[in-house]
Amino acid sequence: MISFKLKSHKKQCSLMAAALLAASVVTFTGCSSGTAADSASSSAAAQQQAAEANLSDARNTPVVRAAKKVGPTVVGITNKAVARDWFDNPVQTEGVGSGVIFRSDGYIITNNHVISGAKELIVSLPDGRTLKAKVIGADEFTDLAVVKIDAKDLPTATLGDSDQVVVGEPAIAIGNPMGLEFQGSVTSGVISALNRTLNISDRSMKLIQTDAAISPGNSGGALVNADGEVIGINSAKVAASGVEGMGFAIPINTVKEVVNQIMDKGYVARPYLGVTVFDPQTAPRYGYQLNINKGVYIFQLTLGGPASKAGLVRGDIILKMDGEEVNSVTDLRAKIANHKVGDTVTLTVDHNDSTREVAVTLDEMPQDNNK
Repeated sequence: MISFKLKSHKKQCSLMAAALLAASVVTFTGCSSGTAADSASSSAAAQQQAAEANLSDARNTPVVRAAKKVGPTVVGITNKAVARDWFDNPVQTEGVGSGVIFRSDGYIITNNHVISGAKELIVSLPDGRTLKAKVIGADEFTDLAVVKIDAKDLPTATLGDSDQVVVGEPAIAIGNPMGLEFQGSVTSGVISALNRTLNISDRSMKLIQTDAAISPGNSGGALVNADGEVIGINSAKVAASGVEGMGFAIPINTVKEVVNQIMDKGYVARPYLGVTVFDPQTAPRYGYQLNINKGVYIFQLTLGGPASKAGLVRGDIILKMDGEEVNSVTDLRAKIANHKVGDTVTLTVDHNDSTREVAVTLDEMPQDNNK
């Protein structure tokens, strides 16, 4: 399991990632700092069409066909944000990521860290047009967002089924590595692994691993199978000396669930327990020392939240959820995430050195809460 944390990176994008691995760095692959690319000339487009028409069967590979099918649906997204210099003066910064059109009326999937903190978003279409975009909704937990441009009759990507993906099958990444001057770049490889777990700021994500080259600016772009179906949204890579070919994408079935909720509500409804908890590893970050051998310590409760209503108090130690041990903040959050709003869970709690079981009904997480 690979663990990493997010940190600010003003010159390239609002969120990047630093690995906790001793010799490697795991970074989100967008946004790269970018400049506006020149529009492709009509003669170049005609030349490309002529070349495609003359392809032999041997050259017309699944990668070629997938790129032709999905390429027109992958856009560039420029995030114009405001940062502060050493003298606390506002300075405009610019980063570039990618996105995938999934509705012909201008709705686009991308990563949350591509659009985070934006004062203005500009979408660059493969046909040369640039249009302003607005954020429909975003979900920091899964690093997904939906943006909208005012356009009609756009080409749309076919979203596949990531549950059917198998290790070793071809994988094609399409996006804008290093900015719009390399817009629509295509790289290919294979599916290296499934269900790779990354821990991001105490949140656990399961991703598809691929060796298709993914670089800064690819975030929000498409990971495609040989049938031209989008099976993932590119999000992160391992970047370290001597390490190549370790990129990660959010499975498209996860994307579908999140996007459906964003389109319906503008946000993703998640269950929550209503507690702030520490484990021996996280407590020192907040200036505390925690001497417990197992479980997580309840430091704070949300007034009127699920745990509070169930009678839990500060100082209780959550040992288990539904009979399974909970020994870290990540454990607790992962177990809660496997439930739905309204589910009732059974917590095994150490209260003043006495163990008891408590039934807690999970409420919908408030939008300003992440516990």
